[in-house]
Parts: sequence; structure tokens; C-alpha cells
Amino acid sequence: MYVSLDGEAGPLAIGLPELVRLCPVAPWWRDAPGRTAGELQAVADEYRKDIPDLDQRRVRAARALGLDPAGLPSEATALARLVELSRGPVAAGCPVVGS
Repeated sequence: MYVSLDGEAGPLAIGLPELVRLCPVAPWWRDAPGRTAGELQAVADEYRKDIPDLDQRRVRAARALGLDPAGLPSEATALARLVELSRGPVAAGCPVVGS
């Protein structure tokens, strides 16, 4: 679950292993809660434009985490999973209540 200081919140992964595999693939995960696939794709495209060596960084990050870079999900798979979690039944079951 991610909760921002701006009050945006939503689930990102089911368990730590999924989150650890997701982070190198979708470093823009903080922007996922509540966004559509099109909105997330725009965020991913902007991120890639700002960080042209993203693929090399992804490989280094995966190795630093003890993961095989070839075993990481594709960016499309990660994006679909983020949308599924942030807009589906898991999100509905994880309300964040602030005071």
C-alpha cells in the first residue's frame, strides 16, 4: 500500500516479493494509485524520456536486489498489474481513512 503526503493511496503489490520485482520495472509506481492504463502509460513514457538509460538502471537495480533481470516482468505486465491493483477489488478492500 502506498499513501502519499498529498492523500493519494492505493495498493501496489500483494506482498514484498511482488513489490521488489515491480520497483525496477516501474520506478514510477508512486504515480499508479487510481490512474487508468492510459494515464500510467503517459507517466511511464515521460519517465523514460527523462531517464534515457532506464533499461541499464533496471538491470543494475535488479542485480543489486539479488534478482535475475531476465526474470523481471515486462513493463506492459507491470503497468497492467498496477492498474489491476489500484482500480480493482483489491483497492476497494484497502480504504485509507485520514483524519
